[in-house]
Amino acid sequence: MAEAVRGAQLVSKIGRILQAVAQHPDGISAAAAAHATGLTRPTTHRLLTSLAAEGFVDHDASRGRWFLGPELYLLGSLASARYDIPDVARESVRLLARETGESAFFSARRGTETVCLLREEGSFPIRSFVLYEGVRFPLGVASAGLAILSYLPDEEIDSYLAGADLESRWGAQHSAPAVRERIAATRETGYAVNPALILEGSWGMGAAVFDAAGRPAWALSLTGVESRFRPERQQELGALLLERAHVISAGL
Repeated sequence: MAEAVRGAQLVSKIGRILQAVAQHPDGISAAAAAHATGLTRPTTHRLLTSLAAEGFVDHDASRGRWFLGPELYLLGSLASARYDIPDVARESVRLLARETGESAFFSARRGTETVCLLREEGSFPIRSFVLYEGVRFPLGVASAGLAILSYLPDEEIDSYLAGADLESRWGAQHSAPAVRERIAATRETGYAVNPALILEGSWGMGAAVFDAAGRPAWALSLTGVESRFRPERQQELGALLLERAHVISAGL
């Protein structure tokens, strides 16, 4: 049993390191990976070296940076048949970006987080770069995660908020009572609004996409500068998000 626990802890550490590397397309230093994962630098370097030996990460020695490796590409190609993004989602993201001029996204729920899978730039020249492919946020933080969290059963929301310390990392606006207020607002309108709670001046809106069992499993979202998300325009954007989210849910 002790060996099994130690093995599970090792797998968890490896997973955290791979996630940290994945969130830095331009590469990440071992020190930054250690900071992101909470592991010591010697442990981080040892695991990165072992992963590189298996082809799961690459090391650019001249720059001192680590990247995802070719073995992950091969494994991802094999997994794509099961987890590929449906064409209906791709088309909806493109349509949202085209019709609104904002950056549009499609994110998936992964446990207590959302992972951005698709990004499509809009025509408006000023953009927000909070979201990009591969970035993760806890449920309830970005608009996509808030949209998904809002449509989970109440007991799941209660359990999640009781154990998730969002406030310590994301600020007082992510205390449990504050998140609950935004959940109530999301349930009333159908779409979630993030009023620049992650990055000053960067607003977001999201709508949940439901699986065949009626559970929120994905989300569509839009991000942009505050002036583009005035109250009078939120209804228009929200209606578009809900329309496309319904199309994807029906298609799935």
